[in-house]
Amino acid sequence: MAQAHARMRNMNKIRLGREEYRDKMLGCWLGKNIGGTLGTPVEGQKFVHSFTYYDPVPKEPLPNDDLDFQLVWLKMLEDRGANPAFEDFSDYWLKHLKGHWYSEYSFCTYNLQRGLKPPISGAFQNYFVDEMGSPIRSEIWACVAPGDPQLAAKMAWMDSAMDHAGGEGTWGEMFWSAVESAAFVVSDPDVLIGIGLSMVPLSSHISRVIREAVRCHKEGLRWDEARERIVTIFGHYNACNAIPNHGFTVIGWLYGEDYGDRICKAVNCAYDTDCTGATLGSLLGILDGASKIPQKWKSPIGDAIRPVKFTVAEGLPTTVRELADRTESLAKKFLSQRSQTVEFSDHTDTPADVLSLLFSNDRLRSLTGFDSQSSVESIGDFQIAFHYGGEPVLRPGIKRVFGLSLWRDWEPVDIAEVETSVSVPAGWRMESATQQGNQRRFGVVADSIQDRDIIDVTASIRGVSKKLSFVVLGPDVVKSIPASTSAPRAQ
Repeated sequence: MAQAHARMRNMNKIRLGREEYRDKMLGCWLGKNIGGTLGTPVEGQKFVHSFTYYDPVPKEPLPNDDLDFQLVWLKMLEDRGANPAFEDFSDYWLKHLKGHWYSEYSFCTYNLQRGLKPPISGAFQNYFVDEMGSPIRSEIWACVAPGDPQLAAKMAWMDSAMDHAGGEGTWGEMFWSAVESAAFVVSDPDVLIGIGLSMVPLSSHISRVIREAVRCHKEGLRWDEARERIVTIFGHYNACNAIPNHGFTVIGWLYGEDYGDRICKAVNCAYDTDCTGATLGSLLGILDGASKIPQKWKSPIGDAIRPVKFTVAEGLPTTVRELADRTESLAKKFLSQRSQTVEFSDHTDTPADVLSLLFSNDRLRSLTGFDSQSSVESIGDFQIAFHYGGEPVLRPGIKRVFGLSLWRDWEPVDIAEVETSVSVPAGWRMESATQQGNQRRFGVVADSIQDRDIIDVTASIRGVSKKLSFVVLGPDVVKSIPASTSAPRAQ
């Protein structure tokens, strides 16, 4: 019986033709450079534009962090394997990206340097969790998990937890990674948008703004009328807020007449134009393939990759062709090791239930409610989450209840399966642990707090033991930070 089920699962797999995949994936990266270069000159402006082509016409692609971060994750996957942990994301962030000291990026680095691990690194004191910094780096997950939108969205969740945990930026990255992954298999915009929306909460503003853009198109509003609806209902003080910008990207996609007109309409909606243009350029590149992107859009930017000056570019691809070669090698490993539903083949072939496979979100449901007020460390194949129960701060004389939970591949596991011993700093008083739901909880009281203290957890599961350390901050070291400003630099 087990063998029969295995054969059935194999028969129901999506098969991706290697040559078709290569053309689409190359189109994705070319489109990223094209759309980003089109939109960069007017980034942040809020009035409607009238682009029909590059203005000015470039001689090379413009630098764009939308691409740089993804080059870093590609290098991480090459070095650390197809199943990275948060520790890997943190290591490569601090090695390659800590120079990006602005907005959400600055808070991730600020928190990592304070010892706070993801996902709370992306949540604590971070005003910018609803912004575009993570939705713009969705393509790497789609390109290494083509045809498996659920897997792509799971990786996007991990990525976004670095600097957007608990915010709309997470839902944006999950949405686009799923749409772009599915675009390797199907092309209908309504179907693709439905697949992306199936990966994010109904109550998210990302979901709401996308549905509004779709409604406007279906009901026959002009594109500029749809844009005005988005601005009026979802507009924001910050030009990089993810919510209106997702509406603008969808408007460009649905209302445009061809490749160039679509990315121009997205950019003409204004706001975070390098991001909206680059995201839509990538998606259209997947749908059309590099071979069908008009030459007039490809020729001015060529094959080069121009990193932003803040990115440490050592070991990263320097051309789009090199990026495509390295992405293809990774995708082969990634699908073979991680995907349950997709495999490479000589030609593309989809089973009768392909839409059921593409819409499936059962392995994501636990992540949409994951506690962003936690830090996670890995032990073997498992993840241990340390739940702060709020901000990662302990105040003198006030009891706090912390918790531990156990996960495997981001699915909850009975905490009883792991043995833990907890060690708190000298002078702290700790209550005996109790189990509540899937958490092992313990209360802590301290009469005096250092600026930075550490709770050590020794965890043992299935013969593997590891000492894990979680930082708790004292109230005196937590500075008041004005909303909509970057994190303070260390003195």
